[in-house]
Amino acid sequence: MKKPILGLRTVIYQVADLDEAKEWYSDAFKVKPYFDEPFYVGFNIGGYELGLLPEEKSDTIEKPSSVLTYWGVDDIDDSYQHLLSCGAKAHEAPHSVGDPLMVASVYDPWGNIIGLIYNPVFKLPD
Repeated sequence: MKKPILGLRTVIYQVADLDEAKEWYSDAFKVKPYFDEPFYVGFNIGGYELGLLPEEKSDTIEKPSSVLTYWGVDDIDDSYQHLLSCGAKAHEAPHSVGDPLMVASVYDPWGNIIGLIYNPVFKLPD
């Protein structure tokens, strides 16, 4: 029997300046995009897609905070500080959500929330 949902594939962040965001995300995630076009920029982050889309009306878009995506990290404090040093703004400082799990989040320069999670218990299926 086929599974109806296969799992997470792509996270999209909308940005006002695609070229500027491409550089910022390359620095923040320490990887260059594998797909780079004027309508979309895609990064492979540990086998998952981080996509950038240009906002059509960046001055009127309110970013939702009801959905959070957490990117896995090995050291949440170092990763959080790295994003802040890249120009991100604090959203939620690293904290425990049940030992040993920890989460944190920042705002990118375009107001998107980037979540970080340290979760040594979670394992991807083979």
